[in-house]
Amino acid sequence: MPLPYPAAHAVPLILAPMAGVSEAAFRRLCRRFGADVVVSEFLSSEGLRRRRERTLGMASFGPEERPIGIQLFGADPGAMAEAAALVTETFRPEFVDINFGCPARKVVKRDGGSGCLKDLALVGDIIRAVVAATPLPVTVKVRSGWDEASRDAVGIALRCQEAGAKALTLHPRTRAQLFSGHARWEEIAAVVRALEIPVIGNGDIHTAEDVVRMRRETGCAAVMIARGSFGQPWIFAEARALLEGRPKPAAPAPAERIRVALEHARLSLALEGDTPRTILEFRKHLGWYTRGLRGSAELRHKLHHVRSLAEVESIFAAYLEHGEGAVAA
Repeated sequence: MPLPYPAAHAVPLILAPMAGVSEAAFRRLCRRFGADVVVSEFLSSEGLRRRRERTLGMASFGPEERPIGIQLFGADPGAMAEAAALVTETFRPEFVDINFGCPARKVVKRDGGSGCLKDLALVGDIIRAVVAATPLPVTVKVRSGWDEASRDAVGIALRCQEAGAKALTLHPRTRAQLFSGHARWEEIAAVVRALEIPVIGNGDIHTAEDVVRMRRETGCAAVMIARGSFGQPWIFAEARALLEGRPKPAAPAPAERIRVALEHARLSLALEGDTPRTILEFRKHLGWYTRGLRGSAELRHKLHHVRSLAEVESIFAAYLEHGEGAVAA
C-alpha cells in the first residue's frame, strides 16, 4: 500500500521531525538534495490551540517544502483535535503526524511524545480524535514501548492502525533507551508483516548504505532519516542513487561542504531573522558541517563563539585560504 500523501519515488526518503533542526531552512535544503517528504518540528498542541505566535510560526512553510507534514504532540485528545483542525485550515499540509516517539524529558513530563506509550488506550483516543478533526491523512511516529517491560512494537502499531492511522513510522528503541544501544530493525520488519498500512523505518540511519540496508532487511515502505542528515543533507541524493542502482555521488569536497553550510546559514537568517539568537542556534549546524575536516577541532572551537554571519564567513575564508580545506585521513 502506498503512502497516503504524494512522493516522487517508489521508496520515499523522508526528513524526520526534529526539534531545533527540522526548521524551514533545513527542510528546504534537504528537499533540494532529494528528500521526497519533510516533516515540521514537533509542535505543542497547547501552543497551537492557544495561538502562541512562536508555535504558529514554526508551523508555517513555503510551497517549495511540499509535500510536508505537520507533527503535533500532546496528551489531551481534545487539544490534539483542536490543533489538528487549526493546522489543517490555516496551513493545509499534506498530512498531520502525531508524535508518540519523542523521549525528551520536557515533553515526557507532560505525558506527551513517548510518554503516551505508558497508556495505550490514550494513544488510541488521541488518534481517533485527530482523525475526526481533519480530512487530511493522519500518521503516527512511535517507539517500541516505554521500557523493556512494555516493549511491544507490533501491539502498539496494531492499536495505531485500528484507531485510524494511515501510515506508521517506527523508531525501534524504547523511551528508556533514549538513543543508546542499537535500533532493532527486526522490529520494523515484524511491524511491516503485521500491518496493512505503510510502515516507515527510522533509527540508526547514518549513511546512504544504511538506507539501502534498512529497506532490504525490513521491507519498509519508506525510510525516515534523522541524525544521519546532520551536517550532510546530501545523504538524500546519495541514498537515492544507491536505491536506483547508480553509483553513489562523491562526497562534497571541503570547499563545497562549507558553501552548503553558508547557504544554510544565510537561508536561516533570511527566514528566522538576522539576529544574534539565530546565529547562536545555528552554531550546532556549523559543528556538524565541519565534522571530519582537517583541523576540525580548532575550526569548531572558533565557530562555537561566533555571533554574526560575517564572523562565520571570515573564519571559513581563512580556513580555506590557508589550505586546510581537506578531509582528515
